[in-house]
Amino acid sequence: MISRRRFLRDVSVAGGAGLLGLGADVFASEPPPENRRIRIPRVENVCWAPVYVAGDLLKAEGFSEVQFVRYADPAKAYVGMAAGEIDIFMAFVAPTIQQIDAGNPLVVLGGVHPGCLELFASSRIRSVQDLKGKTIASAAPNDPGHLFTAAFLGHVGVDPQRDVKWIYANAAERLALLSAGKIDAVLSGPPGAQEMRAKRIGHVIVNTTTDRPWSQYFCCVVTANRDFIRKHPVATKRAMRAILKASHVCASDPEPIARQLVKDGFTPNFDYAYQALRETPYGRWRDYDAEDTMRYYALRLKEAGFIRSSPKKIIADGSDWRFLNELKKELKA
Repeated sequence: MISRRRFLRDVSVAGGAGLLGLGADVFASEPPPENRRIRIPRVENVCWAPVYVAGDLLKAEGFSEVQFVRYADPAKAYVGMAAGEIDIFMAFVAPTIQQIDAGNPLVVLGGVHPGCLELFASSRIRSVQDLKGKTIASAAPNDPGHLFTAAFLGHVGVDPQRDVKWIYANAAERLALLSAGKIDAVLSGPPGAQEMRAKRIGHVIVNTTTDRPWSQYFCCVVTANRDFIRKHPVATKRAMRAILKASHVCASDPEPIARQLVKDGFTPNFDYAYQALRETPYGRWRDYDAEDTMRYYALRLKEAGFIRSSPKKIIADGSDWRFLNELKKELKA
């Protein structure tokens, strides 16, 4: 295990970038970013930690200004990217696909990690099939919890639009409703999932980190605005490289990362954040197929009636693997 300080020192300068198999000649031959500012959304989502701790790495890539755009509602970050308010960020794959289907200019560049989401259910529910005819809560229609749960339901033949009842409430209300037995299931990500397990609120019936087929696909992906990619391809690649390096930082030394997330106000509880970072399979961006991930989730969402486009069209309209393919060669395992 290496310290975050040492890792950042080694990957931030060309001469020490050999830690990730990246030679100094790559930096020497690559032009600087077309613009020195990069805009990233700031939301309370611990599983997106790589993008929040990539500041030093982004500066090493030539960005003099790393601007965090605050969103109280994580779902608004997707709207913000479509509107050109932000340039690049980590995003959940399901709502990203829905945005692409709606014609919004979001482009998936590659995956970061599989897993991190958990579907909690009441004691009377033993499997996803048991949710037919039951009540499920999420934050809002078409939010990540709604879309991922819909994919889980459709996978086992339960129609998420006809066979279940949806109600919408904030995070605290959802936990209270499940604890009181007034709803039957709710999806949670870190650090909420860690809190629910610690407080024994419900029990897990789907864990996307460990349960197939979900554990074989990316949950969170690097996504960028299409115009930003077109105008700033060098900046896009450099920003993506910083995020992927940061994912290795999260995997190799999660404790100081958790402390930094608490210090910077991304989450209030160190124990839950630390546990979430340890459980999330960071640094696995080369191990799974991002295009296959988009194909799989697009198929699930189309079958459930949440998108109209075919998986083929979603991939054609909303993906660009050029930077990923280059970085796979440069950042050797």
